[in-house]
Amino acid sequence: MKPTIYDIAKEAGVSIATVSHVINGKGKISKERREEIRRIMARMGYKPSMIASALTSKKTYALGLLVPDISNPFFAEIARAVEDEGQRYGYSVFICSTDNNDEKVERYAALLQQKKVDGVIIGTGMKEPSALEPLLRNGVPTVFLAREFPSVRVPTVVVNDYAGGAAAAQHLIELGHRRLGVLAEQDSISSSRERVRGFRQTAEAAGIWLDPALIISSGIKEGKVKALELLQRENRPTAIFCCNDLLAIGALQAAKGTGLSIPYDCSIVGFDDTVLASVTDPPLTTVAQPIEQMGQTVVQLLLRHIGQPGEPPERIVLPPVLSIRQSSSEPACDKR
Repeated sequence: MKPTIYDIAKEAGVSIATVSHVINGKGKISKERREEIRRIMARMGYKPSMIASALTSKKTYALGLLVPDISNPFFAEIARAVEDEGQRYGYSVFICSTDNNDEKVERYAALLQQKKVDGVIIGTGMKEPSALEPLLRNGVPTVFLAREFPSVRVPTVVVNDYAGGAAAAQHLIELGHRRLGVLAEQDSISSSRERVRGFRQTAEAAGIWLDPALIISSGIKEGKVKALELLQRENRPTAIFCCNDLLAIGALQAAKGTGLSIPYDCSIVGFDDTVLASVTDPPLTTVAQPIEQMGQTVVQLLLRHIGQPGEPPERIVLPPVLSIRQSSSEPACDKR
C-alpha cells in the first residue's frame, strides 16, 4: 500500500499541515526539519500527488459526507470507500445520516460549516436544494454523489441510472416477461427517477406498456408491504424491477410470504449490488454500481475543486453493469 501524507506526518512526529508546507516549500520550518521530513518521504517512497499539492491553504483536513442512512448497505459501502480514499490524502471524514430530510440536511450543512471542513460530499436526496444554502453561500467546496439538482452547479459524480434501468428492462424482456412492475424510491430522488425512466422507455420501445398501477413508490422500510400490493393484484406482474437492493429484498420476502416461487412465479431485479445481493435466497439479479470507484472518484473530484475553486464544475458519469444471478428467469407460464 502506498504511503500517505498521514503516514509521513506520523513517522516524522509532525502535523499533516507541516508535511504539506514542506512539499510546497512554504511555512516557517527550519532547514534541518525540512530535510529530515524529505528524507522520511524518500525512505518511505512517498510521492505527493498533484491533488495533495494543491491543498496548501486548507487547515482542517476534514471532509463531510451526507448520506440518507448509514445503515443502508449501499451507503455504508460508499462511506467506507470515501473514508478510505480520504485517508490516502490525509483527510478524516464526518458522516451524517439525513433520512432524505431537508431540515436535517440544512442542520448538518450548517454544522459542517461551523466545523470548518475543507469540503462536503452530498449523497442524499432533498426536496429543495436550498437546504444547502449555508454551504454554497459561504463558498464551502461541495460536490454531489449519486444525486443531481439541475439548479445547483457543482461538480458531480453519478452512475448512468437511465442506462441501469434500461439494462434491467432489457434483461426481463429478453427472458419473456411482459407484465412488469416497478418499486421506485421517492420521486424527489433523482437517481430513482432516472432508473424508472430508463426502464419504462426501454419497455415501451419493445412494445410493452407499463401499467401505472404497477409502478409504486416506496420507502426502504415499506418495501415488503408495497411489494405485497403488487403481488396481490389479480393481474400481478411476472417480474418486478426495484430501484435499490433493499426494496428488492423486501420484494423477495413478500413473494415468499405469499407462497410464490422466485424466480419462476416472479422474477426480481434490484439495483446497487451491495454485499447483501449475493447472500439472499435466491441470490439477487441486480444492476451493479461501481461503489468503490464512486467513492474514490468523488473524493478526488472534491480535492481538485478545493485546490482549483474557479474551474467549471465537472460531471463524471460512471457505467453500471447488470449482474445476473438466480432471482430472474423466464416466466413459469404465459398468462397474457
